[in-house]
Amino acid sequence: MSRYAGKTLSVLLFVLFFVGFGTRAIVFAENSSSEKQQTDVADVPLHVSGKLGDIVAKTPIGLKPGTINPKAEKGFAGIPGAPRINYIVAFLWAVWVGWIFSTVGAFGGIMAGVGHLTLFGLGSYADSFTVTNPELNAVLTDTIRATNQYLVALAALISTYSFYKVKRLVVPLGVALGAGSIAGGFLVPWLTAGKVQLNEYIGYFGLAVLVIGAFIFYGTTKKARSKKKEAGRASEAFQRLMREENVSKPQGVHILSANLREVTFSFYGTEFRFNPLLAAAGGLVIASISSFLGIGGGFLYVPFLSVVIGLPMFIVVGTSALAVLLGMITSIFSYVVVKGTFISWDLVGVEMVGVFVGAVIGPKTQKYIPEMWLKRLFVVLAVYVGLRYFSKGFFGESWLPPF
Repeated sequence: MSRYAGKTLSVLLFVLFFVGFGTRAIVFAENSSSEKQQTDVADVPLHVSGKLGDIVAKTPIGLKPGTINPKAEKGFAGIPGAPRINYIVAFLWAVWVGWIFSTVGAFGGIMAGVGHLTLFGLGSYADSFTVTNPELNAVLTDTIRATNQYLVALAALISTYSFYKVKRLVVPLGVALGAGSIAGGFLVPWLTAGKVQLNEYIGYFGLAVLVIGAFIFYGTTKKARSKKKEAGRASEAFQRLMREENVSKPQGVHILSANLREVTFSFYGTEFRFNPLLAAAGGLVIASISSFLGIGGGFLYVPFLSVVIGLPMFIVVGTSALAVLLGMITSIFSYVVVKGTFISWDLVGVEMVGVFVGAVIGPKTQKYIPEMWLKRLFVVLAVYVGLRYFSKGFFGESWLPPF
């Protein structure tokens, strides 16, 4: 595949990002048609089982937002009147999530959140219960957070294997980050499950995306790049070798020395080093934030590895994937097993198939896309997504229109 073919595929997947939101209008039009029926709904049972059913039953009966119309068509989680998710759109969106996670290494969880919050309408639906049933609002918010993490965990698993196979993963660094993330993955769900309202969640979600987007943008400036000459030389050597034919032996990551204070490794003739204890501390902080937001943490691991430690993007993605995988396993266990968070297994199953497809494609196309192009893609997405959710969460109205 040529560099231009890789770019073409990237553009096509980016177009998919926009097309998905167009489809949302169709989904919502279908939902609204069933809710316009002015019928007597007081004596119709809800038929929503389990712990979620007990919480739904506390919601007032009616036809207005924030109430339940038992005669409406069942939607998400079997709740009458809830958004009905188009599984074809869910699959295609998950392909995009898997691709961008395995290519940029920093936006898969955020895109999963965008899908569940906005594309599928779960964010607005959960927010409608802020006054009438805050408990249902919090439960649906937890569902969104945990569902995001299933997608990210699978993408991280595939990316970890793919990058390890081609020697573009620093295993000791990924393990050090992951060790710190385990504590954060247990602590945050235990403290916050069932207590976070949708508007709080999306406000902090947007704020985090904006901050990291600014951080990444700084990394593209001349001043920041001048401080990372080693990473730049390694990236240039990698891209140059990938353009050559008949490359007989990978020249990827090779561990030169390792102890608790410092690990040294080489990548395409350039040496790098890091402190494992500092990496573990960084993993703890990153996992705590990402677990609260319900996303993988790649959006924090990537700038930490590329800007703070100064590694080239071509090994940052795989290394962050390993750290994300360890953190996601812990966080999912805490949400689903310890706290009993509701999961729609039909939706998760469809999305995980899409993520698998996207994550397999990602590492095959990343090497043909210049590192600066990847970072700028991240910044553009971060500004839009961050402003949209920050304003919606903290000010009650989005400053930017939907796609």
